[in-house]
Amino acid sequence: MSAQPDHAPVTPYAPAPGAAAELRAQLRADRRAETWAPAFERDWVKALDDARHTFSLAPLHEVVRTWQLRVAAAPAVDAFMDSGQDDSDFIDLDDILGGRP
Repeated sequence: MSAQPDHAPVTPYAPAPGAAAELRAQLRADRRAETWAPAFERDWVKALDDARHTFSLAPLHEVVRTWQLRVAAAPAVDAFMDSGQDDSDFIDLDDILGGRP
């Protein structure tokens, strides 16, 4: 017998319990804090509301996963932008990671 209800989707990624708080602190310390911190907060509040209605932590996990990927990709994006290469043929990060929850 499984403890997981059969109607709830299994989350492929479950961050550490303190991952959201660590991510929030990391975003606030980043040079992009002025734009990234409010965007994370907005995504987190929406995911929290979704989680309350669905009784699933999946929306919260997805926000953490998406923002961790954005933070991880930031140095490569900065290096590319600083290199002066042509960026007119770009791919939107949301196309790669999926839309915001």
